[in-house]
Amino acid sequence: MAQVARASYGRLIGILSAHGGDIAGAEDALSDALRAALENWPASGIPDNPEGWLVRVARNRMTDAHRRALKLHPTPIEEHHLTMPNPISFQHDDPRMALLFVCAHPGINEAARSPLMLQTVLGFTAAEIARAYVGSPAAMSKVLVRAKERIKANAIPFRVPDMAIRSQRLRDVTEAIYGCYALVWLDGPDADSIQREAVYLADLLATQIDDDAEVLGLSALLGFLHSRRLARLQAGSYVPLTEQSSDLWDHALIDAADARLRRAFNLGRPGRFQIEASIQSVHAARARTGKTDWDALLALYEGLTRIAPTLGAYVSQAAVIGEVHGPPAGLAALGNLSNQRLDRFQPYWATRAHLLGRSDATVEAQDAYSRAISLTLSTPARQFLVSAREKLARFETRH
Repeated sequence: MAQVARASYGRLIGILSAHGGDIAGAEDALSDALRAALENWPASGIPDNPEGWLVRVARNRMTDAHRRALKLHPTPIEEHHLTMPNPISFQHDDPRMALLFVCAHPGINEAARSPLMLQTVLGFTAAEIARAYVGSPAAMSKVLVRAKERIKANAIPFRVPDMAIRSQRLRDVTEAIYGCYALVWLDGPDADSIQREAVYLADLLATQIDDDAEVLGLSALLGFLHSRRLARLQAGSYVPLTEQSSDLWDHALIDAADARLRRAFNLGRPGRFQIEASIQSVHAARARTGKTDWDALLALYEGLTRIAPTLGAYVSQAAVIGEVHGPPAGLAALGNLSNQRLDRFQPYWATRAHLLGRSDATVEAQDAYSRAISLTLSTPARQFLVSAREKLARFETRH
């Protein structure tokens, strides 16, 4: 049942909310339907068409809610005959596409668009989204509720807009799909299926909009990232990219990502996702060359921080500077950062700890590792950081 819910969540919300634009009502109704499935399916068995079963039950719940609230006869609702999607086939009428573009409507507050997509299309909670945005769960909940109310009040149509309007909303859509993949980097039983869904949505978008360089770049980026999914963990602990066995990478997926990245470059409109995909392509090249081209990575990060100066990009750039010019230079680059979120930004402390350890500043490195560990929610990443801190402690004891 959990697999059905995870694979179908965005599709079902898209179908249930399309008629009246009531996303919050659709979410409540789907929650009721999922609870009903938990009660009924163990005894009766999973239906031949589980998505259709959930739609019917959820729509009955929505109809009951409308009757109670409005004391009116509901509008008849057409039947949907659904089948579980083939993960490698493309459905051009996938309701998740319409829902993504609805959430990116200019009538929705810009800061709410990507979080709204992450919740409604991909099923993340407000708390999970707030962690990704380094914010308060309560504040994020308010943002999401207001956005859903605005969609319903303004009767925003649930359809994929024409090309002119679609292009205006693409940036928010691509950001949300990328955020979906990044939010479940290592942890949780649903991580693999959520990441597959993000890859699917990125590929579906690139299939429908094959003349947008950044859409193609996003598809390539997620392809590169997903190609290494089997190499990220070892004995339950995170394995850094530079230490991963390239034999475990999906080389067919790497080749496909490289081809899509070349198509993006040929359009002559460089952007953030293309640069990030290029960075991953350089890492993937280690499978052929046996080494990492750090100079190329440094040049790419310089370009990335110019066009997309995010905190994560600057921290990653500092790590590469540490590889090219030595740990003190990397630490200096970190020291030049000024952002009120640094104290709560886990990658900053993990990178600082690594560079301090390589600089033989053992005590400071252990403190930085402790700070990174306190900010780490992923169990595999936490195990890796704890192990790194323990290695430093043993080194300090011996010396």
